[in-house]
Amino acid sequence: MIETVVLDVGETIVRDDRYWASWAEWLNVPRHTLSALVGAVVAQGRDNADALRLLRPGIDVAAEYEARERAGRGEYLDESDVYDDVRPALTQLRALGIRVVIAGNQTVGAADLLRALALPADLIVTSGEWGVAKPAPAFFHRVTEIARAAPERTLYVGDHPANDIFPAKAAGLRVAHLRRGPWGHLWADDPKVEAVADWRIDSLAHLTEIVRG
Repeated sequence: MIETVVLDVGETIVRDDRYWASWAEWLNVPRHTLSALVGAVVAQGRDNADALRLLRPGIDVAAEYEARERAGRGEYLDESDVYDDVRPALTQLRALGIRVVIAGNQTVGAADLLRALALPADLIVTSGEWGVAKPAPAFFHRVTEIARAAPERTLYVGDHPANDIFPAKAAGLRVAHLRRGPWGHLWADDPKVEAVADWRIDSLAHLTEIVRG
C-alpha cells in the first residue's frame, strides 16, 4: 500500500517552457534553437546546461544566473506554468490520506516560487535547499527521510529515467514513469524503463488508481 507520493518538479508539476525561453531571451538566441539543443544533449546523456555551453562556449552558468537575477530577469512561476492535472490529482491524494511531497532539482528561489503557488502538498523541497541533487543517492536518501513511510510504501513520480526512475528504484522506492515533456516521451517505451518502472502513466490522475490498489 502506498502511503506517500513524492513528485518531481520540472515536466511533472510545472512546464519547463518559461525556464528555457527565459534563457533563450537572455542569450539572444531563438527559443527553438535552445530547445532543440537541450533535447540533443539530454538524449546524449549530458547535462541540460551543456546546451547553454554549446551556445556560449566557456559560459559560467552560475554567474549568468546571478546576472539574470540582478537584472530582474530571473526565475518566475505562476499558475500558467502548472500542469492542469496537478491540483486535482494532489487534492484527491490528500483526501485519501496520502502524504504528498514535491521534491526536485531546483534552486532555493524556485522552492519559494513553488510554495507561493499554494499547491496541495504537505511539503515542497528542492536540491538547492538540500545541497545535493538528483541522481545522487544522497538526494533519494533525503526523500526516504521526509516521506515518513517505508521505501516500499513510497512512490516517486517523474519523467526522467536517469534522474528519477533509476535512482529512485535503487533507493528502494516504488516508481511511476510519467509520459510528459520531452524526456517522458523520449524514453516512454525504453525497455529499461519498462523493466524498472512499477507503473507508467500519462497523467497524474492515474495516481489515485495506483494508491487505491
